[in-house]
Amino acid sequence: MIEILYAAEVDRARRTGALVGTILQTLRERTTVGANPLEVDRWARTMIEDAGAVSCYVDYAPSFGRGPFGHHVCTAVNDAVLHGLPHDRAIADGDLLTLDLAVTLDGIAADAAISFVVGDADPADTALIDATERALAAGIAAAGPGVRLGDVSHAIGTVLTGAGFPVNTEFGGHGIGSTMHQDPHVANTGQPGRGYTLRPGLLLALEPWVMADTDELVTDPDGWTLRSATGARTAHTEHTVAITEDGVEVLTRPGR
Repeated sequence: MIEILYAAEVDRARRTGALVGTILQTLRERTTVGANPLEVDRWARTMIEDAGAVSCYVDYAPSFGRGPFGHHVCTAVNDAVLHGLPHDRAIADGDLLTLDLAVTLDGIAADAAISFVVGDADPADTALIDATERALAAGIAAAGPGVRLGDVSHAIGTVLTGAGFPVNTEFGGHGIGSTMHQDPHVANTGQPGRGYTLRPGLLLALEPWVMADTDELVTDPDGWTLRSATGARTAHTEHTVAITEDGVEVLTRPGR
Protein backbone atom coordinates (compact mmCIF):
# COMPACT_ATOMS: atom_id res chain seq x y z
CA MET A 1 0.00 0.00 0.00
CA ILE A 2 1.21 3.50 -0.85
CA GLU A 3 -0.12 5.91 1.76
CA ILE A 4 -0.65 9.59 0.98
CA LEU A 5 -0.97 11.76 4.09
CA TYR A 6 -3.26 14.73 4.64
CA ALA A 7 -1.72 18.09 5.59
CA ALA A 8 -2.54 17.60 9.29
CA GLU A 9 -0.80 14.21 9.22
CA VAL A 10 2.28 15.71 7.60
CA ASP A 11 2.36 18.23 10.46
CA ARG A 12 2.39 15.32 12.90
CA ALA A 13 5.15 13.69 10.84
CA ARG A 14 7.25 16.83 11.33
CA ARG A 15 7.04 16.37 15.10
CA THR A 16 7.92 12.68 14.86
CA GLY A 17 10.82 13.40 12.54
CA ALA A 18 12.22 16.11 14.80
CA LEU A 19 12.11 13.67 17.72
CA VAL A 20 13.95 10.95 15.78
CA GLY A 21 16.62 13.41 14.63
CA THR A 22 17.11 14.81 18.12
CA ILE A 23 17.39 11.38 19.73
CA LEU A 24 19.97 10.25 17.18
CA GLN A 25 22.01 13.43 17.67
CA THR A 26 21.93 12.94 21.44
CA LEU A 27 22.95 9.29 21.15
CA ARG A 28 25.87 10.27 18.93
CA GLU A 29 27.04 12.88 21.42
CA ARG A 30 26.78 10.47 24.37
CA THR A 31 28.38 7.46 22.68
CA THR A 32 32.09 7.48 23.48
CA VAL A 33 34.84 4.87 23.66
CA GLY A 34 33.86 2.23 26.21
CA ALA A 35 30.12 2.72 25.87
CA ASN A 36 28.02 -0.45 25.68
CA PRO A 37 25.45 -0.84 22.87
CA LEU A 38 22.94 -2.10 25.44
CA GLU A 39 23.49 1.14 27.36
CA VAL A 40 22.91 3.13 24.15
CA ASP A 41 19.66 1.22 23.69
CA ARG A 42 18.58 2.12 27.23
CA TRP A 43 19.27 5.80 26.52
CA ALA A 44 17.11 5.57 23.41
CA ARG A 45 14.30 3.88 25.32
CA THR A 46 14.26 6.60 27.97
CA MET A 47 14.10 9.42 25.41
CA ILE A 48 11.39 7.68 23.40
CA GLU A 49 9.23 7.04 26.45
CA ASP A 50 9.80 10.52 27.89
CA ALA A 51 8.47 11.99 24.62
CA GLY A 52 5.34 9.84 24.73
CA ALA A 53 6.43 8.01 21.57
CA VAL A 54 6.57 4.29 20.77
CA SER A 55 9.50 2.38 19.31
CA CYS A 56 8.82 0.78 15.93
CA TYR A 57 11.41 -1.92 16.67
CA VAL A 58 10.62 -3.56 20.00
CA ASP A 59 7.77 -5.70 18.62
CA TYR A 60 9.04 -5.72 15.04
CA ALA A 61 8.97 -9.27 13.64
CA PRO A 62 9.29 -9.35 9.83
CA SER A 63 9.85 -12.52 7.83
CA PHE A 64 13.58 -11.83 7.39
CA GLY A 65 14.33 -11.49 11.13
CA ARG A 66 14.22 -13.76 14.15
CA GLY A 67 11.64 -11.63 15.88
CA PRO A 68 10.54 -9.79 17.75
CA PHE A 69 13.57 -7.47 17.62
CA GLY A 70 13.16 -6.54 21.29
CA HIS A 71 15.28 -3.35 21.36
CA HIS A 72 14.77 0.35 20.64
CA VAL A 73 17.60 1.23 18.24
CA CYS A 74 19.46 -0.84 15.65
CA THR A 75 23.15 -0.78 16.57
CA ALA A 76 25.55 -1.97 13.86
CA VAL A 77 29.32 -2.00 14.43
CA ASN A 78 32.10 -2.04 11.82
CA ASP A 79 31.20 -4.74 9.25
CA ALA A 80 27.57 -4.85 10.38
CA VAL A 81 25.27 -2.48 8.50
CA LEU A 82 21.56 -3.26 8.89
CA HIS A 83 19.26 -4.46 11.68
CA GLY A 84 22.11 -4.51 14.16
CA LEU A 85 21.01 -6.22 17.36
CA PRO A 86 22.78 -4.60 20.33
CA HIS A 87 24.99 -6.94 22.36
CA ASP A 88 26.93 -6.69 25.61
CA ARG A 89 30.33 -5.36 24.52
CA ALA A 90 32.42 -2.22 24.83
CA ILE A 91 32.68 0.10 21.84
CA ALA A 92 36.37 0.50 21.01
CA ASP A 93 38.37 3.46 19.73
CA GLY A 94 37.97 3.58 15.95
CA ASP A 95 34.76 1.52 15.79
CA LEU A 96 32.39 2.56 13.00
CA LEU A 97 28.92 2.68 14.52
CA THR A 98 25.56 2.90 12.75
CA LEU A 99 22.43 3.81 14.73
CA ASP A 100 19.06 3.33 13.01
CA LEU A 101 15.98 4.60 14.85
CA ALA A 102 12.26 4.60 14.04
CA VAL A 103 9.44 5.73 16.34
CA THR A 104 5.75 6.50 16.12
CA LEU A 105 4.35 9.67 17.71
CA ASP A 106 0.68 10.65 17.47
CA GLY A 107 0.10 7.85 14.98
CA ILE A 108 2.82 8.78 12.46
CA ALA A 109 6.22 7.11 12.10
CA ALA A 110 9.63 8.51 11.13
CA ASP A 111 12.87 6.64 10.46
CA ALA A 112 16.49 7.80 10.24
CA ALA A 113 20.03 6.45 10.55
CA ILE A 114 23.51 7.86 11.11
CA SER A 115 26.99 6.36 10.83
CA PHE A 116 29.98 7.76 12.68
CA VAL A 117 33.34 6.69 14.05
CA VAL A 118 33.79 6.59 17.81
CA GLY A 119 37.18 8.03 18.73
CA ASP A 120 39.88 8.31 16.06
CA ALA A 121 38.62 7.77 12.52
CA ASP A 122 40.41 5.94 9.70
CA PRO A 123 40.22 8.02 6.49
CA ALA A 124 38.72 5.03 4.65
CA ASP A 125 35.83 4.95 7.13
CA THR A 126 35.31 8.67 6.73
CA ALA A 127 35.14 8.25 2.94
CA LEU A 128 32.62 5.43 3.29
CA ILE A 129 30.33 7.50 5.51
CA ASP A 130 30.75 10.54 3.29
CA ALA A 131 29.61 8.57 0.24
CA THR A 132 26.35 7.57 1.91
CA GLU A 133 25.74 11.14 3.11
CA ARG A 134 26.36 12.56 -0.37
CA ALA A 135 24.16 9.87 -1.92
CA LEU A 136 21.36 10.74 0.50
CA ALA A 137 21.70 14.43 -0.35
CA ALA A 138 21.53 13.59 -4.06
CA GLY A 139 18.41 11.48 -3.56
CA ILE A 140 16.72 14.25 -1.63
CA ALA A 141 17.66 16.81 -4.26
CA ALA A 142 16.18 14.61 -6.99
CA ALA A 143 12.83 14.10 -5.20
CA GLY A 144 9.72 16.22 -5.65
CA PRO A 145 6.14 16.12 -6.96
CA GLY A 146 5.87 14.56 -10.40
CA VAL A 147 9.32 12.96 -10.15
CA ARG A 148 9.63 9.27 -10.94
CA LEU A 149 10.96 7.05 -8.17
CA GLY A 150 13.65 5.76 -10.52
CA ASP A 151 15.08 9.28 -10.70
CA VAL A 152 15.62 9.25 -6.93
CA SER A 153 17.18 5.77 -6.97
CA HIS A 154 19.38 6.73 -9.92
CA ALA A 155 20.66 9.83 -8.12
CA ILE A 156 21.56 7.78 -5.05
CA GLY A 157 23.21 5.00 -7.04
CA THR A 158 25.23 7.39 -9.19
CA VAL A 159 26.97 8.78 -6.11
CA LEU A 160 27.60 5.38 -4.54
CA THR A 161 29.00 3.74 -7.67
CA GLY A 162 30.89 6.91 -8.55
CA ALA A 163 32.66 6.61 -5.21
CA GLY A 164 33.68 3.07 -6.14
CA PHE A 165 31.26 1.09 -3.99
CA PRO A 166 29.08 -1.84 -5.08
CA VAL A 167 25.34 -1.45 -4.42
CA ASN A 168 23.11 -4.10 -2.84
CA THR A 169 19.46 -3.96 -3.93
CA GLU A 170 17.96 -6.42 -1.41
CA PHE A 171 17.34 -3.66 1.13
CA GLY A 172 16.77 0.03 0.56
CA GLY A 173 14.45 2.89 1.36
CA HIS A 174 10.69 2.67 1.68
CA GLY A 175 7.43 4.46 2.10
CA ILE A 176 6.48 5.38 5.65
CA GLY A 177 3.46 6.91 7.38
CA SER A 178 1.04 5.34 9.84
CA THR A 179 3.38 2.33 9.85
CA MET A 180 7.15 2.10 9.51
CA HIS A 181 7.60 0.00 6.37
CA GLN A 182 5.31 0.62 3.40
CA ASP A 183 5.42 0.67 -0.38
CA PRO A 184 7.09 1.89 -2.46
CA HIS A 185 10.48 0.25 -2.14
CA VAL A 186 13.26 2.75 -2.89
CA ALA A 187 16.25 0.90 -4.32
CA ASN A 188 19.68 2.48 -3.95
CA THR A 189 20.19 2.35 -7.69
CA GLY A 190 17.75 2.61 -10.56
CA GLN A 191 16.80 3.88 -13.99
CA PRO A 192 15.67 7.49 -14.42
CA GLY A 193 12.19 8.08 -15.75
CA ARG A 194 10.88 4.78 -14.40
CA GLY A 195 8.65 3.79 -11.50
CA TYR A 196 6.02 5.40 -9.31
CA THR A 197 5.32 9.12 -9.72
CA LEU A 198 5.86 10.96 -6.43
CA ARG A 199 2.87 12.90 -5.04
CA PRO A 200 2.47 15.55 -2.32
CA GLY A 201 1.73 13.89 1.02
CA LEU A 202 3.97 10.89 0.35
CA LEU A 203 6.62 10.17 2.99
CA LEU A 204 9.76 8.30 2.01
CA ALA A 205 12.60 6.96 4.13
CA LEU A 206 15.66 7.27 1.88
CA GLU A 207 18.58 5.19 3.11
CA PRO A 208 21.73 4.70 1.07
CA TRP A 209 24.06 2.13 2.61
CA VAL A 210 27.20 0.46 1.33
CA MET A 211 29.84 -2.11 2.13
CA ALA A 212 33.39 -1.23 1.15
CA ASP A 213 34.18 -4.11 -1.22
CA THR A 214 31.10 -6.29 -1.69
CA ASP A 215 27.36 -6.24 -2.29
CA GLU A 216 26.80 -9.53 -0.44
CA LEU A 217 25.25 -9.69 3.03
CA VAL A 218 25.39 -12.44 5.62
CA THR A 219 23.17 -12.85 8.69
CA ASP A 220 24.59 -13.25 12.19
CA PRO A 221 23.59 -16.16 14.42
CA ASP A 222 21.41 -13.66 16.35
CA GLY A 223 19.02 -13.86 13.39
CA TRP A 224 18.97 -10.09 12.86
CA THR A 225 22.32 -8.41 12.28
CA LEU A 226 23.30 -8.15 8.61
CA ARG A 227 26.97 -7.65 7.84
CA SER A 228 29.30 -7.66 4.85
CA ALA A 229 30.22 -11.12 3.59
CA THR A 230 33.90 -10.16 3.40
CA GLY A 231 34.18 -8.48 6.81
CA ALA A 232 34.56 -5.08 5.12
CA ARG A 233 33.45 -1.89 6.85
CA THR A 234 30.01 -0.48 6.14
CA ALA A 235 28.00 2.74 6.46
CA HIS A 236 24.32 3.69 6.39
CA THR A 237 22.68 7.13 6.34
CA GLU A 238 18.91 7.76 6.30
CA HIS A 239 16.32 10.54 6.47
CA THR A 240 12.55 10.55 6.29
CA VAL A 241 11.34 13.13 3.78
CA ALA A 242 7.93 14.47 2.78
CA ILE A 243 6.98 15.22 -0.81
CA THR A 244 5.32 18.65 -0.81
CA GLU A 245 3.45 20.71 -3.38
CA ASP A 246 6.63 22.54 -4.35
CA GLY A 247 9.46 20.16 -3.53
CA VAL A 248 10.70 17.94 -0.72
CA GLU A 249 11.12 18.50 3.02
CA VAL A 250 13.55 16.63 5.28
CA LEU A 251 11.68 15.71 8.47
CA THR A 252 14.34 13.96 10.57
CA ARG A 253 16.87 16.71 11.11
CA PRO A 254 17.36 17.37 14.85
CA GLY A 255 15.85 20.38 16.57
CA ARG A 256 13.27 21.24 13.93
